[in-house]
Amino acid sequence: MRTLQVAPDRPGAYQTVGDAVRDAPDDGVISVADGTYAETFSLVDRRLTIKADDGATVKFDGTGADWPVFSVRGGSLTLQGLSVTSTAAAVVADHTELTVRGCTISARLGPGVSVRDCTSFLVSRSTVSQSEQGIAVERSSGRIEHTKIENVAGDGIVVGLGDPEITSCTISGCGSRGIYTYQHARPVIDGCDVSQTGGDGIAVAHHSQPSIRRTAVHDVQGVGIAFGPGCAGAVVECRIENTAPPGIRVAEGASPTISAPVERRRGGGDGVDDLLANLDGMVGLAAVKAEVRAVVDEIQVHEWRRGAGLSVGAVSHHLIFAGAPGTGKTTVARTYGKLLKALGVLPKGQFREVSRRDLVGQYIGHTAEKTTVVFEECLGGVLFIDEAYTLSRLAGAGGDFGQEAIDTLVKLMEDHRDSVAVIVAGYTGEMTDFLAANPGLASRFAKTIEFEDYDADDLLQIIDAMAADGDYQLTPDAAPLLRDHFTLARSAPGFGNAREARRLFEGIRKAQSQRLRGLGRMPDTEELCALLVPDVAAAIG
Repeated sequence: MRTLQVAPDRPGAYQTVGDAVRDAPDDGVISVADGTYAETFSLVDRRLTIKADDGATVKFDGTGADWPVFSVRGGSLTLQGLSVTSTAAAVVADHTELTVRGCTISARLGPGVSVRDCTSFLVSRSTVSQSEQGIAVERSSGRIEHTKIENVAGDGIVVGLGDPEITSCTISGCGSRGIYTYQHARPVIDGCDVSQTGGDGIAVAHHSQPSIRRTAVHDVQGVGIAFGPGCAGAVVECRIENTAPPGIRVAEGASPTISAPVERRRGGGDGVDDLLANLDGMVGLAAVKAEVRAVVDEIQVHEWRRGAGLSVGAVSHHLIFAGAPGTGKTTVARTYGKLLKALGVLPKGQFREVSRRDLVGQYIGHTAEKTTVVFEECLGGVLFIDEAYTLSRLAGAGGDFGQEAIDTLVKLMEDHRDSVAVIVAGYTGEMTDFLAANPGLASRFAKTIEFEDYDADDLLQIIDAMAADGDYQLTPDAAPLLRDHFTLARSAPGFGNAREARRLFEGIRKAQSQRLRGLGRMPDTEELCALLVPDVAAAIG
């Protein structure tokens, strides 16, 4: 891959970006030094990367022209670390593989980024502002992630006849709508924040079917989310606050699926009964649920006795989770931390998962320092150490440095036993070796909770739940095939339990996508949701 350097004040370098573009081979990289470049580009079937030098501030100023700064058709273009200002649209891509990463973009009389008929595009960690529209997507698939759209005259993001993923974006200060989908668009909007819009937060029109998940829409002049006639889609775990009534408006003839919005309780956290209900909702794990409930009951009574002025004994909140990977240990540990907060035992309830590399240093004394820092950051919450047995000498994974971490943990757990919950996790046999690594280690833990492998029916339930969460429906005819597969797979060494179920589900989705693309037409909603026996068979292989 050839790199061409642009630096107007440097002998031997290209004086303009245009000169470098002219000479660059396919897949060439043009690295641009500090400066403002009054240049525009019309690229056809080129494959280029244009990026700012490390630490450089590179501005492309197209305000003197009535056409885009970057107009691209065919090939691919990557823009990285640039500032692009234009009178017309700033970046226009047509039938192109476009990547915009770490850029700031403005376009006074058009969209900051316009993507048309692109099978793949990415806008990541960028800012689009002071534009007529933020990002316009037509008939394209791709991803907009960790990007800010702010202070635009019209709509923040517009999607028509496309299915992009819009993830972890912030859209604010839009003169019209925050996100507008139309013409059968099927975007996924996940984890976004939409606010300060002159119109609706998210508007859905012309038979669009967006999937809107874990998104906050607040402080907008219009309604939070508006579905027009003939539209569908889903609204899952979204927060709608301070919008025009109703928060979600569904026109006659629209049929979206809407789950209850996320409820933000004052002071944060959920109630004990709610958390236990969530725990009960997990597939399988009957013995684990009973053990956690027993721990919660003991802690609750302990707190009641303390409040009544009665004597109370010492109660350890530290636990051992023993079992194979993929059996829900991390999920249960998170819930346990929330339960301790809800019970008033831990003030924060925060959760941090660490492994050997987070605790063990590179020389004597470094490990104790690292372990102490991590431990103190977890005070008031839960420290979850996965594969804890790798710290012990018997694991053969680092000698005295791992042992130093264990010895430090033993002392810290005793000194702060009422201020933190430590959960260590790993295979049952190896955890026995771990506890033997220090004479006082086993006594620090209240009990060991065994996580058994999921059976075939449990794993089938997990697959069904994944399908439902993703707006898919598994055909009943596939159940026997999946059950037989899981029955056989469970006997293989290193079986991943729920991890295997997730891997298989992703394979089923991929097989469905390949099947639908082969239809030669746009599938209907029922076809898009259905996961058929051939999809399952292809994923199993």
